[in-house]
Amino acid sequence: MATVLVKVKHQGKVHEVELDPASTGETFKYQLFSLTGVEPERQKILVKGGQLKNDTDLSTLNAKPGQVFMMMGTPSEVVTDLGKPKEQVKFMEDMTAAEAARAEGAIPAGLQNLGNTCYLNSTLQTFKSIPELQEELGKYKETRNAGPSAELYSQFGLDGLGRSSQDLTASLRDLYKQMSETQEGFPPLAFLQTLREVYPRFAEKSRSGHGYAQQDAEEAWSEILNDIRNKVKISNPTEATEGQNSNPLFIDKYLAGNFESTLTCDEQAAADGGELAEDSTDSFLKLDCHISKDTNHLKDGLMAGLSEKIEKHSATLGRDAVYTKTSRVSRLPKYLTVHFIRFFWKREANKKAKIMRKVTFPAELDAVEYCTEALQKKLVPVRDKVREIRKDEEDMIRARKRQKIAHKKGEEDTNDNLEPLQKAKEKKEDTKTEDKNEDTEMNDVFKTDVEYEAEKEAKLKQAKKELFELIDPELTKDDGSNRSGLYELRGVVTHQGASADSGHYTAYVKKAGTIDSKTGKRKEEDGKWWWFNDDKVSEVDAEKIETLSGGGESHSALILLYKAIDLPSAEDIK
Repeated sequence: MATVLVKVKHQGKVHEVELDPASTGETFKYQLFSLTGVEPERQKILVKGGQLKNDTDLSTLNAKPGQVFMMMGTPSEVVTDLGKPKEQVKFMEDMTAAEAARAEGAIPAGLQNLGNTCYLNSTLQTFKSIPELQEELGKYKETRNAGPSAELYSQFGLDGLGRSSQDLTASLRDLYKQMSETQEGFPPLAFLQTLREVYPRFAEKSRSGHGYAQQDAEEAWSEILNDIRNKVKISNPTEATEGQNSNPLFIDKYLAGNFESTLTCDEQAAADGGELAEDSTDSFLKLDCHISKDTNHLKDGLMAGLSEKIEKHSATLGRDAVYTKTSRVSRLPKYLTVHFIRFFWKREANKKAKIMRKVTFPAELDAVEYCTEALQKKLVPVRDKVREIRKDEEDMIRARKRQKIAHKKGEEDTNDNLEPLQKAKEKKEDTKTEDKNEDTEMNDVFKTDVEYEAEKEAKLKQAKKELFELIDPELTKDDGSNRSGLYELRGVVTHQGASADSGHYTAYVKKAGTIDSKTGKRKEEDGKWWWFNDDKVSEVDAEKIETLSGGGESHSALILLYKAIDLPSAEDIK
C-alpha cells in the first residue's frame, strides 16, 4: 500500500508524517518519537474510536491525506545541552592497563596466593573496600631507606621487596596503589615480607616442613588494623575532631567504638560486705560474636559477648571470686567489625578446631540494643524515622503502580463515551479497591511520570529535612560515628575447613554504585558482590551471602564489616 501523508498536532506544533497502512501503531509511534522525543510508551494518540494501540493495524484507520491526529505526552527527560562531551571518549582497546583498571565498572585486581597466604589476601581485599582508608593511606608519608636491590625489584613492579622498611602501613599504601593499576592477580610480595618482619609469627613454617603455615585471618586483621592505628592520622581534621583529640587517629575516628562496663561480684556476700561495682570505659576495634549451643543468630552471640565471667581477687571476701563484666556501647563507629569466635584450642589434637554451628547474620544490623541508655536516646528517633521514610517510599511506589493499572484499564475500555479516568474512578468505587488496606489511597487524577517523580522528590526532600533535624548535635559533630544505629553489610571474610591451621579463606565485598558523570554522585547499587578467591575475582548475587552462615566445613563467615547507613547532610536538604 502507498503511504499517506498525515499531520500530527503535539504541544502547539504540527508534524507531517508518512503513515504506512501496512504497518502497526507501534511503528507509527516510533516515527513520532524521532520527531518529538516522546518515548512510544508515553504517547497518547487519539484516533476515531479511542486511542491508538501498539498492535493497531493502520490500514483499519482508513487515513486520508492531510488528516489530523492529536498526540499527548512529554519526554521522560529533556536534554537541553547537546554540546561536546567534557572529556574525550576513550575506547578500552586504546587504554593502558592502569587506565582500564580505574575505569568505571572494571573488575578489581585479585591477589596471588604465595603459599598459604589466602588468610592475608581476604583480609587485604576487605580493608580495601573502605574508601576513607584508601584516601588517608594515599596521603601517608614515611621515611625509609632502600636496600641495595630495591632498584632491581622496582623494575619488575615489585617496589619495596628489596628493602626492609619495617613500615607495614607504607607497604599497604604501596600495595593498594599497585592493585589499582591492574586487573590481573597481583603478587603481594613486598607487603608479605614486611608483615613477616614486623610480626614474625606470620613467618612460621608449616609442620610438614614445606613452605609457610596457614594463619588466622582475624589475627592478621587485628595486627594490620593496630599498625594503621598507630600511624595514620586524619590529614584534614574538622574543627569538631580537633576538639575531641588534638592528634586524631584515623582508626579511632572511623573503626573504633567505646564501651561503658560494670564489674560486679557474683556472690551476694561481697555486696553485703560493702563491695561496690566497678565502672570503667574502654575502646574496641571489633565486637565478638560468641558461639554456643544456644547461638543461632548474630544477635545471640553479640549479647553473649557483652557479658563475660572473670575470676579475680575480692578484697571484701579475702579470696578469689567470680565476677560478671557487663558492657554496653557508648560510641558506635562508622565501620563496625564483627568477629565470629569460631576457633578454639583442642588439647587432644594439639591444634585449633572450628565451631561448625550455623549462625545467621543480617544484611542490615540494628545495633541500638547493644548501646547504653544514653546513646539509645540519641539513636532511636533517627532509626525510627529512617524506617518511616522507607515505608512511605514503598507506599508511594505501590500507589503509583495501582494508579497506572487503573489508568490503563480505563484507556482500554472504549465501548462507551466515558473518559478513561472516569471509568477508573467508577471501577474503584464499584470494587471498593482490592487494596483497601493499603496505607496510601489512589488519586483520581492521573499524573504523568514527570509529575509523579517531582512530587515524590519533594516529599522525600521534606522527609530528609525532618530526619536531619532529628540527628543529635553531638553525633552530628562526630562524622566518624554511626548516628542511627543501623548498619549495612559491606564485607565478609569466610573460612572453609575444620581448623584454623588448614582450610581456605576468601572475601566477599559489596560492589559500590558507579559515579554519575553529570552529577558526580554515586548511583544506586545493583546489589551485586565481588568474590575474591585469591587471584580469581568474580561477581555473585546477594543470595550467595546468605549461604555463608556456616553449619559445616563449607565457607562460613569469620569476619563481618558493616558500614553505617547514609544519612542526609546539611547540603542534601538545601
